[in-house]
Amino acid sequence: MSELAITVIGRDRPGIVADVAEVLAGLGANLTDSTMTRLRGHFAMTLICVGPAAAEVEAALTPLAADGQLLATVRAVTPDGTATPAGEPYVLAVHGADRMGIVAAMTRVIAEAGGNVTDLSTRLAGTLYVVVAEVDLPTGRADELAGRLARTAADLGVGVSLRPADPDLL
Repeated sequence: MSELAITVIGRDRPGIVADVAEVLAGLGANLTDSTMTRLRGHFAMTLICVGPAAAEVEAALTPLAADGQLLATVRAVTPDGTATPAGEPYVLAVHGADRMGIVAAMTRVIAEAGGNVTDLSTRLAGTLYVVVAEVDLPTGRADELAGRLARTAADLGVGVSLRPADPDLL
């Protein structure tokens, strides 16, 4: 069995998740990690599973993309093992008027501090732009980082908050 990373993207329609999950189950592939979202009418799904060879899974997914509305890719990946995440989990929230570079600037501050973005979503509602990110931060650096984030947010004209993640909610 191989560990596989699979992406499926394209125009949204009812049943995509069910179709992909049925193909994988039919191959005996175990879905271990996944995320799916709908972005302005487009479907995007990324998942990790353990199953047969990548070529076999890709061939089985090909009929789902036959009409040209979906694109599915499959590649073998190296298993992560059981390493524990480095640092402490936090939630970063940014909101304000939409402008170029918000995600780039805020995530650069996280990266320069040795933090890692583990999940990120953005939404544009009219002129309001919202970013919510789960981040792992180096132990003991959150207060210093909150100050750097606040300065960067002020330069961008947006609001920012950084709070410990509630482990019961993640």
